[in-house]
Amino acid sequence: MLKIILPTIMLLPTTLLSNPKFLWTNTTLYSFLIALLSLQWMAPTYFPYKNLTQWSGIDQISSPLLILSCWLLPLMILASQNHLQQEPFIRKRIFISALITIQPFILLAFSTTELMLFYITFEATLIPTLILITRWGNQPERLSAGIYLLFYTLISSLPLLVIILYLHLKTGTLHLTILNLTHPTLTNTWTGLLSSLALLMAFMVKAPLYGLHLWLPKAHVEAPIAGSMLLAALLLKLGGYGIMRLTMFMGPLSNNLHYPFLSLALWGALMTSSICLRQTDLKSLIAYSSVSHMGLVIAATMIQTQWSFSGAMILMISHGLTSSMLFCLANTNYERTHSRILLLTRGLQPLLPLMATWWLLANLTNMALPPTTNLMAELTIMIALFNWSTFTIILTGIATLLTAMYTLSMLLTTQRGTLPTHITSIQNSTTREHLLMTLHIIPLLLLMLKPELISGLPS
Repeated sequence: MLKIILPTIMLLPTTLLSNPKFLWTNTTLYSFLIALLSLQWMAPTYFPYKNLTQWSGIDQISSPLLILSCWLLPLMILASQNHLQQEPFIRKRIFISALITIQPFILLAFSTTELMLFYITFEATLIPTLILITRWGNQPERLSAGIYLLFYTLISSLPLLVIILYLHLKTGTLHLTILNLTHPTLTNTWTGLLSSLALLMAFMVKAPLYGLHLWLPKAHVEAPIAGSMLLAALLLKLGGYGIMRLTMFMGPLSNNLHYPFLSLALWGALMTSSICLRQTDLKSLIAYSSVSHMGLVIAATMIQTQWSFSGAMILMISHGLTSSMLFCLANTNYERTHSRILLLTRGLQPLLPLMATWWLLANLTNMALPPTTNLMAELTIMIALFNWSTFTIILTGIATLLTAMYTLSMLLTTQRGTLPTHITSIQNSTTREHLLMTLHIIPLLLLMLKPELISGLPS
C-alpha cells in the first residue's frame, strides 16, 4: 500500500518544484506511472485481504476502486490543461496540488480496515473538492454549489461519527476484520433502527440517493472539468463502497430499513431518467444520469446478496469511467462553443468527425449496449432485484428504457441537426483530447474480456 501512497504524496513536491515549462509533463507522466504501478492490485487472490497492515488492507471490493482512483488522476490533469491555459503559473500549481491532495485520502478511504480512519479520510476528501469548485468553477453560482456540497455532506455524516463512537464503546474495537467476526447486530428496537439509519445516511447522501441528491447536479454544473470527473468517478463511489462495507458487518438489515431506501433508489432512477429527457444543460443531464445509475447501486447494496454486491461493484467501475468520459466530451464542446446549452451546441459532427466517434462510444456504453460491462452490471442488479421482489422489474425496466431514450437524444442533439448560425469557425480537436478519450475507453473495452476482475468476488 505504501509503495503507491508515498509516490502519490511525493507528487506534491514534484508539482511545487517543477520547472514552469515541464509542470504538466512531469505531473502527468509521474501520476501515470503510479497508475501503471497500481495495476498489480488487480492480481486475483484467495485471501480475504492482501497487503494487510494494522490500518489498511486490500480485498476484492476495494482493489478495483483503488485502481480506478489511481487511473483517473493523470486523466484529470490531462483534461484540465486547456481550462487553465490563461491562469497565472502559481494558480496552476495550486490547482494540481489540490487534485493531488485528494488522492491519498481517497486511497486511504478505499483501503482502510479501521472505521475511524475511514470516517476521517471520507470527510477529508471534501475540503480539496470544495476548493476546486469554489475557486475554479465557471460561474458565480459556484459558491452556493460549494455550500450545498459542504452542508449536505457534513450534516449527514455527523450521525455516522456518533454511531462509530458508540460502536467503539460497545465492542471495544473499530477494526473491520474483528467487527466481521463479532457481528455487532443492531436489534430491531428503535435505537437499533436509528443506529442503522445513521450508519447509512452519510453514504446515501454521498452516493446520492434520490431526495438527497440536490447538491450533485449543482456541484457538477459549477465544477471545473477535473472537479466533475472527480465527483462522478470517485466521490460518488465512496458512498456505494461505504454502504457495502458497513452493511456487510452490520448483520442483515431490518426489513423496515430496506423498503424506504430501495423504493426511493428505484423511484429515483426512474425520476432522474425522466428529468434527463427535458434537460437543456449538457453537464446537468450527465449529472442526473449519474444519480439514476447510482440509484441502481444503492438498491443492489441494500439487498445484501453476493450477486447484487457483484453487480453494484461492476456498475460502479463501469459508470466511473463512462461518466468521466462523458464529462470530458461535454467539456471539449464547452471549450469550443462556450455554452453548455444543448440547442446552441448541436450538429457538431461535420466539424469534429473524430469527436463524434468518441461521443458514439461513450453514449453506447452509457446506455449499456452489449457486450459492455455496464450491461452485465445492470442485468446482474436487475436479476438480484427481481429475485428479491418481482415488482421491481417494472421500475428497472422503465428506467432502462428512459436511459436509452435520453442517451440517444443527447447523442443526436449534440452531433446531428443543423449547425447554429453563431458557430462560424471552430478549433480542431487536439491529440491531447483524443488521448484522454482513448485512456477512458481502453479500460472499458478490456474489462469486457475479463469482467471478474471488477466483480468484487474472489477469483
